[in-house]
Amino acid sequence: MRAKVNIDIANTEKLVGKGVKDSKKTMSQLIGVFKDEEAFKAADQDQVVYEVQAYMPVEEGKKGGLFWGNSMVYPGKVGTEYHMTRGHFHSNLDTGEYYWCLKGEGALIMMDLDRNCWYEEMKPGTLHYIPGNVSHRVANTGYEPLFFNACWPSDAGHDYASIEKEGFAARLFEVDGKPQLIKE
Repeated sequence: MRAKVNIDIANTEKLVGKGVKDSKKTMSQLIGVFKDEEAFKAADQDQVVYEVQAYMPVEEGKKGGLFWGNSMVYPGKVGTEYHMTRGHFHSNLDTGEYYWCLKGEGALIMMDLDRNCWYEEMKPGTLHYIPGNVSHRVANTGYEPLFFNACWPSDAGHDYASIEKEGFAARLFEVDGKPQLIKE
């Protein structure tokens, strides 16, 4: 069975079609993500920080399938730390993923199992391969929404708990007007 799914990047930047799942994360759902707790508490807790859509044409966990998604991270900071996604490892650790940036400016922050961190600049037209055994999150370093697509194996799964428990070993802050990755 084939489902028709369209993406209207020029007008809505949304996936449209049967089987598309939508998720929004507000500031109140990101407790513990940002370092500056006072700035976090002072932020509008109803503000949407990012949105994710996923098209999953096969059952999650099924080998051999692919999922497609898009995300939009809104501009802003909590203190001097950029708005970002929660971040995750894949449950099936050795699975990779692709991200490609369509609009805006940002950073793909990655961390390996030895807690080494680095980031890659995201701007329209950049393609990023996230290897297996690497956690990842995205920060918006610009002044407009950051919009990117993703493609990952249907059996990858998502492990958010490891990041909630251990965090990333470095954080991306604005320092002198530029992104700087600072070790914890």
